[in-house]
Amino acid sequence: MSGQEAHLLIVDDDKRIRGLLQKFLMRHGFWVSAARDAAHARRLLDGLEFDMIVLDVMMPGEDGVSLTRALREEIATPIMLLTAKGETDERIAGLEAGADDYLAKPFEPKELLLRINAILRRVPTDMDKTGPKVLHLGPVRYDMDRGEMWRGEELIRLTATETQLMRIFSGKVGEPIARITLVEELGRDGGQAQERAVDVQITRLRRKIESDPKQPRYLQTVRGEGYMLAPD
Repeated sequence: MSGQEAHLLIVDDDKRIRGLLQKFLMRHGFWVSAARDAAHARRLLDGLEFDMIVLDVMMPGEDGVSLTRALREEIATPIMLLTAKGETDERIAGLEAGADDYLAKPFEPKELLLRINAILRRVPTDMDKTGPKVLHLGPVRYDMDRGEMWRGEELIRLTATETQLMRIFSGKVGEPIARITLVEELGRDGGQAQERAVDVQITRLRRKIESDPKQPRYLQTVRGEGYMLAPD
């Protein structure tokens, strides 16, 4: 998906920042709508479909983390959080709520653009397929070609990051993949904070796959080596 095709929703209570981001991203080919708070964002989301949401954490009323958590009950649209806080715990809280990425203020607009494009590249697109390759994970099945996960007739919503993780693991079934490798494959900078962020995403993914996420059967931890997908 390219900027010319993507419709972004910017949610920030700072009118100046909203305007600057909207103009910058439109110059780079995106369709951009803007909301001043969570309530405004909900009204826009009721009537429009977006390819990605860029969401400020610190807003009056409902904050960005709470809104992310609520949206994840309904949609799998990629969400990037913007926060003035640099603490790891704040970022982890956002990821646990279902965000795909985070960016601490102040940031360079070019970095935001790069991260948006990286996330949009992870979103599965409807393409002609050459026949399904399906992994069975107990009652869950994962269609490798379509990047879709199903439980019976129910489609399990995956975030863009969860989709990318499944693509990585399904490409190396039965092989442990190091956390640092996952960080690199996801297009993130290195560091312990990013490795911890990967752990959070793995935990979220296990909740969708495993009958008992605390004792994973299919998305296993291999001590000293990383994580491994072990289908039936």
